[in-house]
Amino acid sequence: MSHTRRRGPRARRYTAGWLAAILTAVACLVAGPPPAAADLTGDITFSVPSGTFQGELAVTLGTSVAGAQIRYTTDGRVPDAASTLYAGAPVRFSRTTQLRAQAFVAGQPSGAPGTALYVARAVTATHDLPIVVLDAYGAGKPGRDYVDVAVMEFQPAGGTASLTATPALTSRAGFHLHGQSTATLPKTPYRLELRDNAGDDVDLPLLGMPADSDWVMRGPYTDKTLIHDAFMFSLARDMGRAAPRFAFAEVYVNLDAQPVSADDYQGVYLFIETIKNSKNRLDLKQLDPEDVTLPKIQGGYIFKFEWLAAEEPTLPCTGQSCWSFLEVVDPDPLQPAQKTWLTQHIQQFNDVLHSGQFADPVTGYPAYIDVGSFVDQLILNELSREMDAYLRSAYFHKDRTGKITAGPVWDYDLTFGVGGYFNNQQTSGWQYQQTRQPVANDWFNRLMLDPAFVNQVKTRWQQLRGGVLSTAQLNARIAGLTGPLAAAAARNFQKWPTLTSAQIGPFITPTAATWQGHVDLMRTWLTQRIAWLESPGGGGWLSSTSPSPSPSSSPSSGGSGGCTAAYTVTNQWQGGFQGDVKVTAGPAAIRGWTVTWTFPNGQTVGQAWGATVTAAGGAVTARNVSYNGTLGAGAATSFGFLGTWTTANDRPATVTCAPA
Repeated sequence: MSHTRRRGPRARRYTAGWLAAILTAVACLVAGPPPAAADLTGDITFSVPSGTFQGELAVTLGTSVAGAQIRYTTDGRVPDAASTLYAGAPVRFSRTTQLRAQAFVAGQPSGAPGTALYVARAVTATHDLPIVVLDAYGAGKPGRDYVDVAVMEFQPAGGTASLTATPALTSRAGFHLHGQSTATLPKTPYRLELRDNAGDDVDLPLLGMPADSDWVMRGPYTDKTLIHDAFMFSLARDMGRAAPRFAFAEVYVNLDAQPVSADDYQGVYLFIETIKNSKNRLDLKQLDPEDVTLPKIQGGYIFKFEWLAAEEPTLPCTGQSCWSFLEVVDPDPLQPAQKTWLTQHIQQFNDVLHSGQFADPVTGYPAYIDVGSFVDQLILNELSREMDAYLRSAYFHKDRTGKITAGPVWDYDLTFGVGGYFNNQQTSGWQYQQTRQPVANDWFNRLMLDPAFVNQVKTRWQQLRGGVLSTAQLNARIAGLTGPLAAAAARNFQKWPTLTSAQIGPFITPTAATWQGHVDLMRTWLTQRIAWLESPGGGGWLSSTSPSPSPSSSPSSGGSGGCTAAYTVTNQWQGGFQGDVKVTAGPAAIRGWTVTWTFPNGQTVGQAWGATVTAAGGAVTARNVSYNGTLGAGAATSFGFLGTWTTANDRPATVTCAPA
């Protein structure tokens, strides 16, 4: 069956941080146990269930259809009356095979056809993460059209997942390249579509997520922490916004006709729900082709900006202040009357947004958009500084009786200093003010001209800083996502040794000697970004209080004039606090540094990033790590840590920096 479904050109891009395991378990309980090969077997019995094998496999066939003959194929085709007749001897094979069989009575097909999938392997591998195997029957690497593939999922038992175990899920499927620039990278992202015996989409739960047929396999490559997308998706969901569920797995992709081998290991992938209008995803009113009059024509719609890459159908704009590259995702196909209605509705919003009375609470932009969703979208984009924020993979939706709503969120791999051009590596500056030609839209620029909208951003920011955006919760989210990945990350970067590569494809990326170093860099970048957003010189209006460095900042001194260090408490709560130390080189370059201080109140240091920190009693010593020791004259870096306190948290009297 031919599958040429329309796909977004850069759709590279609802599990929450440390609650992911609980939510996954709940999803499994609701959905029931994951289906395996039994869903494909129909009225055929296979002596060996679907799974992997080594060497040669012999399979005998049977049927529950009385008086029937069995005909079978091993090349993926549906058996017909001319297919090989099963005579009772085992069917033998030594390569990956899709064994398909059909009962025939009096020369006519009878009963449901059956399929068993057998993946040949030359490796016995175990992992602590779930394993997903894709075998393309020797068809080679897919392009933009779907290619048949066998999919098997192996879940850990007793903490270990094995390719020799019974698959938790087996499915026929198709897959093709996903993304634009990311599709050119060695660690390939894929779009995966699960299929039934008829070649149609089939909804199955994958990796504990609710059943569906469509999935994206993101292979973090420029993102050397492996968690940027997962971090932002889980954060958005905890903020009450629509975002895909996700699950990590280690993946083998076999493209040749040989058994799955160690060379087919592709590392850590993030399996993500696609953005679609369905019960378990973005559950909007369904627009049928006949829904071309009011009130049904008002929704639901999903549309997105894809700068320089939008596919048809796209929506035109008229007037001097216009959008461009606005692509409709759903419904598909989009009826002409539906396209006209949606275009006119967005045009009305766009015209009002550019009018002199755009901020009128009754007739202005609030009449057209869910303002809270736009506020949260801006906060998420500015917090992470996604390189393509507002311009690409920028989704919106409108339900039948609702307003235009920002989201679901999507595509956050080029974040936290990854990307390089368009200045997103910097922790200072507003991302919504980036300049690119031609302009996709200026919606957020216009909204930020309204003091009432700005005040909503400030109020929401301060609310979130007391919850999911607090330093403690942000660090806990990073720890919760990275904790289960430690062993898998080591295997991933053995396969893809990119940790110290500054240039990845067209993108500039941070460098560090270890995966943990990159996690620390992400944490440091995030801390510095929030500091700028709340600083007087940046988005200082976000802060609930005026900065007062004198109570929390310690004096610093240099070692032989080589460097200075400034100690600041950036956040404090009952029994805990976060500290930040800025190290600045003196008039000459340095090749390493050591910072020391003594706590006056018995405080202790726990987790640290950006430095190797040791403590003896109240005396603390922090030494640079591999990526931030060399500083040019006047250059600066910083490191941070989490600490505890009991009776008081006074700053150290002196913080000393000495060059290595």
